[in-house]
Amino acid sequence: MSQFFRLHPENPQNRLIHQAVDIIRRGGVVVYPTDSAYALGCHIGDKSAIERIRGIRRLSSKHNLTLVCRDLSDLSVYAKVDNSAYRQIKAATPGPYTFILPATKEVPRRLVHPKRKTIGLRVPDNPICMALLAELAEPMMSTTLILPGDEYPLTDPIEIRDLLKHQVDLIIDGGFGGLEPTTVVNLEAGIPEIVRSGCGDTGLFST
Repeated sequence: MSQFFRLHPENPQNRLIHQAVDIIRRGGVVVYPTDSAYALGCHIGDKSAIERIRGIRRLSSKHNLTLVCRDLSDLSVYAKVDNSAYRQIKAATPGPYTFILPATKEVPRRLVHPKRKTIGLRVPDNPICMALLAELAEPMMSTTLILPGDEYPLTDPIEIRDLLKHQVDLIIDGGFGGLEPTTVVNLEAGIPEIVRSGCGDTGLFST
């Protein structure tokens, strides 16, 4: 049975943030709010937790997973970013965007797209998410909480608890979530390509 924390959406309780990060560090899978929709997350280096997330969403190894970062300082560690791509990312973050970039060797192989050697990175604008990342002090592996067969992400934390209480270790209730996932922008070649239109403004990347 999963734990269920109700956090203040603007001023999340430090005690609960600390407990949530402890669960992540011990290999737990968590449901947490972002600036777009609710997401599934786990420790970047935990193979078992990552496979559990793939199982919940029934994702293949070809599906790009995302590293959710505190700020842009993590970018150069986990992705190869030229000056043009960096300027575009900086202008759009924090915000509801996922950027696909060439991965560095710091990214665990199981997180990298097997053929393209890319990784998705994003810097969210959500107080609960940012508090988790600040306490964790490293990126978190993440993917939008869309269940198999569903068109949209789950939005109601109580419904999420009813559906996933035996599949995840923690559900963080930060209020109702959004219905749209992030806008995904491919910056592999430095020229932005909109892979998926979500709740982020695509006009920032017009070419």
